Amino acid sequence: MPRVFVQGAPVAEFPRYAPEAGRGAVRRITEVGEAVLHKPCRDVTEFGPDLAALIDDMFRTMYVAEGAGLAANQVGVDLRLFVYDCPDDDGNRHVGHIVNPVLESPLNGRRLLDEGEGCLSVPGAVMALPRPDRALVRGRDRDGNPLEVEGTGYFARCLAHETDHTNGYIYLDRLTKREKKDALRQMGDRREEVYARRSAKEGELSRV
Repeated sequence: MPRVFVQGAPVAEFPRYAPEAGRGAVRRITEVGEAVLHKPCRDVTEFGPDLAALIDDMFRTMYVAEGAGLAANQVGVDLRLFVYDCPDDDGNRHVGHIVNPVLESPLNGRRLLDEGEGCLSVPGAVMALPRPDRALVRGRDRDGNPLEVEGTGYFARCLAHETDHTNGYIYLDRLTKREKKDALRQMGDRREEVYARRSAKEGELSRV
């Protein structure tokens, strides 16, 4: 039976939206081409209420955008941090945040999955991109405690994708020039539709 894992540990039950979202505010999501997305982020060195408030805002923003993960530079903040609420290929749900994430070296026995990938900062575009089917990320939680999260399948893709963001890369950087052009064309065609959905979702969440 599918389970829910919060910060890498199983829990008996969990609400539809992480509690952080109820405390947070929606922030603007940055888009491809903005400088903050294309340079390595700074390490988090201060753990306290400001960091906790940022995490709350990021959860709410991620849900409004119907994303599986969101990095701090995607809301314009130059810090190594991301949040996630993402399923794996077995139907398990993974929820949490990782501060100063480091994607570990390749794990034994993993293989590449060539599947569709999108990004909230490239609204409307989805492109096939090979990613390892397993990922291990080490970092800290909002209080500075050591944290380790491992994922498989789609959740592994999420962990790798979001760690890339903290290093100043978006998934378009891993595509060929032709593929990147196609992704940007998709974004141009679908961007307004995506923003309309986000607006509707923000209204829905305001009633939760």
